[in-house]
Amino acid sequence: MGCNCGGGARPTVTVYQLNLPDGTARQFYTWQEAEAANQRAGGGGSIVIINQ
Repeated sequence: MGCNCGGGARPTVTVYQLNLPDGTARQFYTWQEAEAANQRAGGGGSIVIINQ
């Protein structure tokens, strides 16, 4: 028998995805981490917010 473990909705997790010009996508838990990685890669990427 399966466990209902309290039911209810799962909490939303915000992830910041860095999309680099070479097609690489990396995910971070803070905007600061994503921006720092973008700067290390030359600053040409874009950061999008993903709610999971």
